[in-house]
Amino acid sequence: MVKLGIGVIGLGRMGQVYGNFIAAQVDDARLVAVADSRPEALQPFVDRLSGVQAYTDYHDLLADKAVDAVVVVTPTSTHREVVIAAAEAGKAIFCEKPTALTLRATDEMIAAVEKAGVMFYVGFMRRFDKACALAKKQLDAGLIGDPVTIRSIGRDPFRTSLEYANPAVSGGLIVDMGIHDFDLIRWFMQDEIDRVYTEVASLVYPELQSVGDVDNAMINVRFGRGGLGNVEVSRTAHYGYDIQCNIIGTKGALQIGYLQETAVVLLNREGAHHDIVPYFSERFGPAYTAQIAYFVECLRDQKLPSVTPQDARAALQAAIAATISQHEGRVVKVSEVQ
Repeated sequence: MVKLGIGVIGLGRMGQVYGNFIAAQVDDARLVAVADSRPEALQPFVDRLSGVQAYTDYHDLLADKAVDAVVVVTPTSTHREVVIAAAEAGKAIFCEKPTALTLRATDEMIAAVEKAGVMFYVGFMRRFDKACALAKKQLDAGLIGDPVTIRSIGRDPFRTSLEYANPAVSGGLIVDMGIHDFDLIRWFMQDEIDRVYTEVASLVYPELQSVGDVDNAMINVRFGRGGLGNVEVSRTAHYGYDIQCNIIGTKGALQIGYLQETAVVLLNREGAHHDIVPYFSERFGPAYTAQIAYFVECLRDQKLPSVTPQDARAALQAAIAATISQHEGRVVKVSEVQ
């Protein structure tokens, strides 16, 4: 079977993660090209790999006939233009979350891929994490009854750069980080988010306020059928990378996630000691690989992905509503965001 040719557009931190996964860990695909306008990022990456074409202009990558599909990992503010160009070039598209900074841009992207008849997949890798996937199966099997409340926590061990934190680039803390949590709680609760209320703080990295961002946010959620939720996102968990989700149902509960990375606990007179998950690549590395492999599988077998553009749109809509609540200090109906 001929392997699908994949091109990666954008070689920042996540672009290199995806590029390395495709090059080394996805059986039915091969990395054939990468694009980045910065030679200092582009050249060192391709120097480590053989047979990978390098482009400083992503339009040249899109014109490469060896490229069957692209992985778009450019800044969120550029997703719209890159995705639409890829669709017009007839390439299948994997786009890192979030789709864009606005629903209008997202709708234009969806319209472009539908017109071109190409696959458009948005990356929500937590759905491919073994723990999350098992929890979803147990939920669907009714093992804890009907879900009633849910809390999703995403804590990073340090802040991002001020340039990236700028909401004009990334959408800000809630859109950039909370998008995963909003997707996950919709998926687990099997319900749409009706309204949100946000509280934020910048007590550890007050300099984030200089670009209009914060270092911590807590968002209370009410679902359409009455369920309750809470999303916490933080850039101040200096102890490690802490991702959790807890669901209470009518017949039981689910606790998802782990903090200890290595299965060793040191016991002495001072107490019990163990390590902690350092960052996302250790916690979700297999999920990122599984997600790309699933994208390739859908292309190969010509089947519709389980994660739809509408799922991505709904998560973004909730994140934007929560960001409006952050700035206006009020409860915001998700339906207000159009």
